[in-house]
Amino acid sequence: MNVKIQTQHFDADSKLVSYVEKKLEKLGQFHDRITRVEVYLKLDNVVHKIKDKIAEIKVSVPGQSFFVKHSSKSFEESFDLALEALITQIIRAKEKLLA
Repeated sequence: MNVKIQTQHFDADSKLVSYVEKKLEKLGQFHDRITRVEVYLKLDNVVHKIKDKIAEIKVSVPGQSFFVKHSSKSFEESFDLALEALITQIIRAKEKLLA
């Protein structure tokens, strides 16, 4: 599984990067043919005082790709919500294939 983490409008500290990488290890439990995972962490409303933290996750498997996007007031919360939605997508796709 090839993991790529990109940030936009800020530099991520090592704690955030290791948090994301540790959580992504769980994806292997839900699909054994994941080839690539791309994570985008972005700051929204940079001009204004309110800064929403956006997490986007794109997962590629042979013949399919999954994408989710969530925003909240912290990157950890945004990433966790996006990861939960992504796992739900993967489980549903596998159930359709088995049905």
